[in-house]
Amino acid sequence: MPDHDPSGHGALAPAHHEQGTRRARWVFAGFAVIAAVLLFTEHRAHVLGLLPWLFLLACPLMHLFMHGGHGGHRHGGRSDEREPK
Repeated sequence: MPDHDPSGHGALAPAHHEQGTRRARWVFAGFAVIAAVLLFTEHRAHVLGLLPWLFLLACPLMHLFMHGGHGGHRHGGRSDEREPK
């Protein structure tokens, strides 16, 4: 005896669920964009006032993430000491 499907959709349930999830993501993205635009227009002076500080914060963050910390600097064509010779 086959298992009972409480949703009543049978084999169409996963596809229908995927479509609903996709639609929910688009609706959420739309609300997020509208909220971001409204927040920016209402608080433009505050956001633009923080911009120089964000540039200063970006410097150490780029150093950590783009160079891989202090071990990421390679100068003068030297090979990595960890490589077998």
